[in-house]
Amino acid sequence: MKKYKVTLTESEIEILEEITRKGKRSAMIIRNAYILLNSNQGSNGKSQKDEDIASFLNITVRTVENIREKFVLDGFETALYGKSSPREYKAKVDGDVEAHLIALSCSEPPKGRVRWSLRLLSDKMVELQYIDKISHETVRTVLKKRIKTVESKGLANITTQQ
Repeated sequence: MKKYKVTLTESEIEILEEITRKGKRSAMIIRNAYILLNSNQGSNGKSQKDEDIASFLNITVRTVENIREKFVLDGFETALYGKSSPREYKAKVDGDVEAHLIALSCSEPPKGRVRWSLRLLSDKMVELQYIDKISHETVRTVLKKRIKTVESKGLANITTQQ
């Protein structure tokens, strides 16, 4: 006997059938739609066995059980699309730090160097105490964003060197 029973409304069935028909979604969403459709115990009261659904979709029985559990406990949207991440990412580089980085990158490179490298820029930013720590990858993305902005406005003809 199934612990979590899926009972879909007519509108939910239509949404799921459209998803499975069109196939323009991620594989996970299509898989979850098939699981929910075949687990439905709505008006006809008949649903497939978990083993049959798992066998048809080439997944484990536990995956089918998990989707049914999500449907009952968290709702239709969560069972179909999954939970959205509650984590919020705070930008490490604000406008002030970005301005210092751009000014530094336009300045003369250190003695004995022809040009600034990303690692040199990140080390110098920390040395000058503009920021506690910054990776060379963050420096790259800030400078890349700046180059794209300048190019899109047609202000300069800047090229990047690898």
